[in-house]
Amino acid sequence: MTATSTGAKSLPRASTPDTLRAAAIAIAPMLAQGVIARRPRMVELAGRLGTDRRSVRLLQEFRRRYGPGPLRLRVPFRSVALVLSPEHVHRVLDGSPEPFALANVEKRGALNHFQPRGVLVSHGANRADRRRFNEDVLDTGNQVHRMADRLVGKAGEEADELLRTAESRNSLVWNDFAQAWRRAIRRIVLGDAARDDRELTALLTELRYDANWAYLRPKRGDVRERFTRRLQEYLDAAEPGSLAELVAAAPSSAETAPVEQVPQWLFASDPAGMATYRALALLAAHPDQAGRVRAELTDRDLARPQDLPLTRASVLESVRLWPTTAVVLRDSTTETEWDAGTLPAGTATLILSSFFHRDDEVLPQADRFDPQAWLDGRAEQDWSLFPFGGGPGTCPGRELVLFTASTVLGKLLRRHDFRLSAPALRPEALPAALNPFAVRFAVSAR
Repeated sequence: MTATSTGAKSLPRASTPDTLRAAAIAIAPMLAQGVIARRPRMVELAGRLGTDRRSVRLLQEFRRRYGPGPLRLRVPFRSVALVLSPEHVHRVLDGSPEPFALANVEKRGALNHFQPRGVLVSHGANRADRRRFNEDVLDTGNQVHRMADRLVGKAGEEADELLRTAESRNSLVWNDFAQAWRRAIRRIVLGDAARDDRELTALLTELRYDANWAYLRPKRGDVRERFTRRLQEYLDAAEPGSLAELVAAAPSSAETAPVEQVPQWLFASDPAGMATYRALALLAAHPDQAGRVRAELTDRDLARPQDLPLTRASVLESVRLWPTTAVVLRDSTTETEWDAGTLPAGTATLILSSFFHRDDEVLPQADRFDPQAWLDGRAEQDWSLFPFGGGPGTCPGRELVLFTASTVLGKLLRRHDFRLSAPALRPEALPAALNPFAVRFAVSAR
């Protein structure tokens, strides 16, 4: 052990070879796939190479060798620590934003490309103000959004159109699902006038690909200006029955920057769509669970808002098995004391979701589909599992995302059968990665 300037012992530090292994096996593949916007070819390559499974095994090895952590890495010019135990996940997430700030340096470098005043990269009074605004509009904490009677119709109509396309082709592929999903999200967030505004989504996607490079790529002010101007027009219109209507009505200050909160809702919808599509794959591979979901849908009027606990739990399991947020980042604002030593202020703490969600040394259901865990309280009490983050930094759109996803999934499954054409999923040992771009279904009416 080494000592800090105050005389306290410092936490274990990985050797240089182990730091390089962490970079090559756990961090580089995650960055290559795209943290803000997925790169389909790299997602496919990572799946073929089994990088997620190798990452889990490496961090398990580190925990056995160095102890429960956090484990400091030998990174030049930056204090970085890997979180290795569920108890420490709890401490970091529950201790946000003080002393573990959500406005991590690397995260700011990424999101500054299109939302420099977004809540995820804010701290102090500004964060509190922007968080309050997000929670107000997104109705955080309510399983069924207060505007659900109008939002459910938008999601349902796009699901119905998707089913017509799938029936005509006897198949469903990612591109068709993604287009329907994005239409629904644009209508929910901005109004029906934005339904076919694919250019808005394309501009945001350009900025997200830039954001993958964080500080390494110059900001494109012209693209951001075009995107923001277009977005502001929809917010100014405040179409009734959309979140834009609530944005216009929500209290805001000079620092709230509503137009910079909305991109998060739009861009987070892509991983939410992936989670929904993967949930469909899980249910196709587990006919017994699909039957239970259909039983939940029986006699439900899906044209009206419905709380669908098992359908929602299936989506949560999809995010647990294949996390859409690869890494949770926090920066410590002060020196912090741990059982094994001290971390200096300004340390970047890395919590790799795919490690904790698939840690078979801790989770008996690590590689199995177990939606019941989200219904009987096991998952909610387990700090190994944080599909939407946790503590004060929990995603404010969690409930709205799950409501939208379960509505769409319910519409798809109620009167149609989906059979996986590719890939084959083994229920007893689900793969560590599932490339949504390659998932295909055969579709037939029941």
